[in-house]
Amino acid sequence: MTPRELLGIAEVPGGEPLRLFRRGRDFMIVLDRNELMSTRMSGSEVALGTMTCDRLGGRNAPHLLIGGYGMGFTLRAVLARLGRDARITVAELVPGIIEWARGPMAELTAGCLDDPRVTLAMGDVGNAIYAGRGAYDAILLDVDNGPDGLTRPANDGLYSNRGLDEARMALRPGGVLAIWSAAPDPVFTRRLSRAGFLVDEVKVRARENGKGATHTIWFATPR
Repeated sequence: MTPRELLGIAEVPGGEPLRLFRRGRDFMIVLDRNELMSTRMSGSEVALGTMTCDRLGGRNAPHLLIGGYGMGFTLRAVLARLGRDARITVAELVPGIIEWARGPMAELTAGCLDDPRVTLAMGDVGNAIYAGRGAYDAILLDVDNGPDGLTRPANDGLYSNRGLDEARMALRPGGVLAIWSAAPDPVFTRRLSRAGFLVDEVKVRARENGKGATHTIWFATPR
């Protein structure tokens, strides 16, 4: 087996550092011993973008907030699905993630961060949600392994009652809150419902070929 090559270490504010590895043509972002994302397992991140766009129903000039750039699979899926009048704000907390996107993973990034529809906001997506009352047609969250703060304990706030209330207020009428998770969480599903959302919990495969582990995406619309 080809050995993994360590390409870089990125500090996470309030959390443990991330490491970028390459094995052959594949990239992996790892936290301690947990592989958070890889180029081999992009299907559910792509689905987060495409299925959110499908739920917007072709509305004019949509404004989407993506929390967590990751490897850019969700952003590229959204850009491919939406027209020229769309606006996408990408909130990324970790500067090293963007440095990797523009450095060793530049071929994968394929210029998506330089698309004129994209605004990169370095910082906590929670701040963008709080400041954006009625600003977004969709909020897409993929900042952790699900509704618990694995990468960074402060991420728990996004999935708390208060965090969900703020997300609901940041959405325009008919907007969509989409949340990616590595696993189901019935307690969180109930919390979404109690926070005033209609909830559609969808199972998707990790790989784009329909194989691999099953991941969960919640699509929540305000009642």
